[in-house]
Amino acid sequence: MNQVPPPAVGIDLGTTFSAVARLDDLGRPETLINAEGDKTTPSVVLVDGNEVVIGKEAVKAMATDMIAIAECAKRDLGHRMFHKQLGGRQYPPEALQGWILNKLRLDSQAQIGDYSKVVVTVPAYFDEVRRKATQDAGYIAGFEVMDIINEPTAAAVAFGFQQGYMQPDGSTPKEKKILVYDLGGGTFDVTVMQIGGREFVALATDGDVRLGGRDWDQRLVDYVAEDFIRKFSLDPREEPNTLGRLLRECEDAKRTLSARKKTTIACDYQGHSMRCDVSRDQFHQMTQDLLDRTAFTTRQTLKAANLTWDDIDRILLVGGSTRMPAVSEMLEKLSGKAPDRSVSPDEAVAHGAALHASLLLSRFAGQSPAFRIKNVNSHSLGVVATDRETKRPRTAVLIPRNTPLPCAAKRIFKTQKANQRSILVQIVEGESGSPEDCSQVGKCSVRDLPAGLPAQTPIEVRFHYAANGRLTVIVRVEGTETELKHEITRENSLSQQQLNSWREYVSQVPPTAK
Repeated sequence: MNQVPPPAVGIDLGTTFSAVARLDDLGRPETLINAEGDKTTPSVVLVDGNEVVIGKEAVKAMATDMIAIAECAKRDLGHRMFHKQLGGRQYPPEALQGWILNKLRLDSQAQIGDYSKVVVTVPAYFDEVRRKATQDAGYIAGFEVMDIINEPTAAAVAFGFQQGYMQPDGSTPKEKKILVYDLGGGTFDVTVMQIGGREFVALATDGDVRLGGRDWDQRLVDYVAEDFIRKFSLDPREEPNTLGRLLRECEDAKRTLSARKKTTIACDYQGHSMRCDVSRDQFHQMTQDLLDRTAFTTRQTLKAANLTWDDIDRILLVGGSTRMPAVSEMLEKLSGKAPDRSVSPDEAVAHGAALHASLLLSRFAGQSPAFRIKNVNSHSLGVVATDRETKRPRTAVLIPRNTPLPCAAKRIFKTQKANQRSILVQIVEGESGSPEDCSQVGKCSVRDLPAGLPAQTPIEVRFHYAANGRLTVIVRVEGTETELKHEITRENSLSQQQLNSWREYVSQVPPTAK
């Protein structure tokens, strides 16, 4: 009896909205609708006693139960706990993301049957710790995460499919260089990619994990709140439910200002009410610095790829926040080219993830994949070493940013004293020469070194950096048989025991409709 192959499923786990896609019987990506009949699910979690509500109903509860709401939990990945308590309890962000993924899993399984293997997307600028946390969230939700793929890369793959770069007969259009400008609800990425034949090659990437449409919303919230303070000497942001209502009002107003030149935002607090008029020009002025940050990053990424705007064939817009007219205007002024809107900004990332899932399933089945992806790392990776002259800690880079992946690198360090019995290898990620200004990825210890080692004994540290941005560290003591392969100890990551516990808990408290 022939076994039915597992479906190729990709998940765009977004800061503000998430989506699931699979390949249909003809190999075309399609977005699966959720239980509410929508293509996207708000990434909002309401913890109400023993009940957990995800998505649209949780968004509605921002007006009445804001104290029990977790929104933008993706921004807290890499931290031990979400930044506020929910129902008197603290939750790791991986668990909150796990609940969102669990809802996506249950909703999609109602349409396509049981499955477990998925590809989950992450911002290109996510560091190693956040990538590991995303994989852990998938595990908590009951998935087997085959791979994680950068969101701009996934969007480029969806674009490539649409443009005919994966034809079964091997024919492909002319090679193109595209710049993917991905402004989502909570994160921003720019990636320059070359598409040719069946290869998708990232040339350079950059971004900001704390910049997205949510920050544009906050500017409107602050604008209205300051007007309210001037009129009534009261700050509506101080009361959680009032703030929740105002956030929703301002998000709606932002969308309205993409279609109309002016709108009105209502605000009620402690028996006082007012209506605040906002024009599109005013909105652009109050958020100009946010847009300027994306323009700076875009220019830097193009420079890192050693390209000019003349070399770029398409500027691909991805992420719901690119619907703001100011984004297109800025990019056209910067590049002299009209941005490309040929892929859905809300669905392209999930579609690319589903195509990548198909590639992996083909590879597992021993078949030739339809295309290949070559990525680059978004942050320099190194270890903390001691400067010989100053004796101060310095970042010793092993893998510079924008290095093609997968890759391996090594450096030789030396023991500091005679008869040293252990070595601590601290791994950091970032561009600063000072370890304090870099992100602490984790550490690994080599213990029980051979007795009698002289000072200045060479220690070889090797990094193996996978295509998905996950890192393995190998430490070898020269002149001995000591070689250790390490899973990194991360201060803010969950242990396997904790992951198993949260996986069981999330499965026992499934998301419900309220």
